[in-house]
Amino acid sequence: MKIVNYDAICNLGAGIDEIFKNASLGRGGVFNKRKDIIKNKDILIAEVNSPLENADLRCNSLILTCLKRMNFEKFINKIGAQNICTVVATTNSGVEEYETKRKIEYSKLYAPAKFIKEYYKLSDCAMTVSTACSSGLKAFSVARDILNSDYAKAVLVVGVDSTTKVPIFGFDSLEVLSPHPSNPFSKNRCGINIGEAVAAFILTNDKDGIQIDSIGENTDIFHNTTPDPDAVEQINVIKKTLKLAKIKPEEVDYINLHGTGTTANDLAEAKAVYEIFKQNVYSSSTKPLTGHCLGAAASLETALCVKLLENKNKKLYPHIYDGEYDDKIPLIKLVPKEGAEVENLKTCLCLSFGFGGANAAAIIRRADG
Repeated sequence: MKIVNYDAICNLGAGIDEIFKNASLGRGGVFNKRKDIIKNKDILIAEVNSPLENADLRCNSLILTCLKRMNFEKFINKIGAQNICTVVATTNSGVEEYETKRKIEYSKLYAPAKFIKEYYKLSDCAMTVSTACSSGLKAFSVARDILNSDYAKAVLVVGVDSTTKVPIFGFDSLEVLSPHPSNPFSKNRCGINIGEAVAAFILTNDKDGIQIDSIGENTDIFHNTTPDPDAVEQINVIKKTLKLAKIKPEEVDYINLHGTGTTANDLAEAKAVYEIFKQNVYSSSTKPLTGHCLGAAASLETALCVKLLENKNKKLYPHIYDGEYDDKIPLIKLVPKEGAEVENLKTCLCLSFGFGGANAAAIIRRADG
């Protein structure tokens, strides 16, 4: 499954090139301190600060801006509107706008997928994947199945979420919102910063270019919001993904971590990564730079990995934290703040773990890898 075009928008910039430049430098984007959401509490949110196209929902504005940057209409004219399926990963859709306008359609998770289908007059299937924070990777799994069944010639995969009060109140009730930039794998970590973003990909079954070689999925069935501290299924999903890609752990050049900065998530993820890779593969979380973009998180992180491979880049994204690694969790090989290089970067592993134990991992690789 090949990525023939893609782009992204987040707090780091309006487009993958600007996002890539800032992330490579370890330069965080716009984080606004919001006082208007939870009474007597400052909330640090990674928000998009660039101009957006007009649409009924902010999620749709993000999508439309991104697709116009990609010249999606030109691709439609080339391949035919009847040959493109749409898969959207999201957790919020238009629930924020529903709060103010009370239009029931806004609250439906299908809203962004429906918007794309109607705006671009696509006649093939359109659907939504919502498995919390792993939605972005699981949407690629649906796209793979569509392409492998020859149901469509191409699939548009979009991950999108906008700033919304519902998840902010939810994460606050779990006491995992951090008033400071997130600090994953530090002994001083205290939670996440919610972000908003969109990332879009056009996928086909062509042979060349940047490819999503494999996607592994499973479920913990451990707890609604807390990962299994023994990381049993996180370990299994990584092993499954490597097996599907027919590669060994030592063939992975870089791991983009889920890296939320919560006590429970970082413990489980460190155990899973150490179990398979020990301290042999450079890893980093880009969430301290972008915030945790929920349904768009894995999509944005996939775009960051694709850009690394597309550029044949040597320098990896630094892991930005306070440098005080938690000695109570397994020690994994984090990319230092000043950066690190891989001489021949060909293979990335992207990890994503959602509420309800919805785990996913993907191997992203250059075709010459």
